[in-house]
Amino acid sequence: MAAEETGAEQGPTRIGGVLERFHDELLEFRRDIHAHPELSFAEHRTTAAIADRLRAAGLAPRLLEGTGLVCDVGEGPALTALRADIDALPLADTTGLPWASTVPDVAHACGHDVHLTSLLGAGLVLESLHRSTPGGLGGTIRLIFQPAEEVTPGGALTTIAQGALDGVERAFALHCDPNVDVGRVGSRIGPITAAGDTVVIRLSGHGGHTSRPHLTEDLVYALGRLATDLPATLSRLIDPRHAISLVWGHIEAGHAPNAIPGEGLLTGTLRCLDVDGWNQVADVLPDLVDRIAGPYGVEVDLDHRRGVPPVVNTEEEVTLAEAAIREELGADTVQLTPQSMGGEDFAWYLTSRPGALVRLGTRTPGGRTYDLHQGDFTVDERALAAGVRVFCAIALRSLALDAAGG
Repeated sequence: MAAEETGAEQGPTRIGGVLERFHDELLEFRRDIHAHPELSFAEHRTTAAIADRLRAAGLAPRLLEGTGLVCDVGEGPALTALRADIDALPLADTTGLPWASTVPDVAHACGHDVHLTSLLGAGLVLESLHRSTPGGLGGTIRLIFQPAEEVTPGGALTTIAQGALDGVERAFALHCDPNVDVGRVGSRIGPITAAGDTVVIRLSGHGGHTSRPHLTEDLVYALGRLATDLPATLSRLIDPRHAISLVWGHIEAGHAPNAIPGEGLLTGTLRCLDVDGWNQVADVLPDLVDRIAGPYGVEVDLDHRRGVPPVVNTEEEVTLAEAAIREELGADTVQLTPQSMGGEDFAWYLTSRPGALVRLGTRTPGGRTYDLHQGDFTVDERALAAGVRVFCAIALRSLALDAAGG
């Protein structure tokens, strides 16, 4: 696809020229995946479709246990990983598009269909370049198609445990961003996402009549104090520069207006901008919950489900990625992106390897800004070609850096 079609400033590059051969096929592939979304750890059709196309290109994908796969392109010791997530969300597709989800209450509302198809396209382009270039790519690119990003703590851990990062020197990923115009890419050094945990608090007591709260544990009152005091107190105990955010999504207790219930439930998400703050919360949360609920005599069961740390982009890899993107898409196509309070399990890759996550623009210039994790989420499909080119450009620059001894 020509550069002007993706919002870039220059004509077709070597990558773009090869991509033109696959463009229509990749567009249909993405639409097929979008129409047949699969939930976390159930991406069997998706995994098979990716593997079949890679085999048809002469590659040898390795299926992971359950779902997902890895596949190496090129040859040689220099090894850079490119990762895409492949699962969908448990919500209804309300886009009304011809390729809308055919699976009730399951939808690709976070752009993972774009991520995986961009990575598949990058694999096809890189394999073509490897075969047609004297000396090949000069190293190896590992494609990681990871299951279950949408669940906690995420499929990254099981993927890594199966050797996906063995021998890898650096890792890169991209994520759709509906706040960025198509043909542009958001980037930043340091944390680009937040830590994300689930907090579940169960209270229990004897229950009783609302006319006699002094004879039993006033469980609803204790639940209310936790709901209001816990987020507020955390913000006073932990340095505010860590940006701790505890937000409740579900509160449940009782049914009758004149009965104090014997059980209550409080669930929510806890987010934090850096690893230090994330670890501090884990240390102080149990004691703080007990201190707030203690005066009311209820039994407290805290389930703090640790999720993912922030994705922390390393400076050298961000510099590499930005230079590659500017060379491929155009000089002014990279913009500074704010840190997101959302979580992303690509963070686990970067706890042991340097790397970077970038934001792929999906908004039609001048058009509507959609929201992720909503049933009407729609992308400008020109983002697909941009995603392929971003992956390929980063991969080739990474291998060139290794060849130069960097």
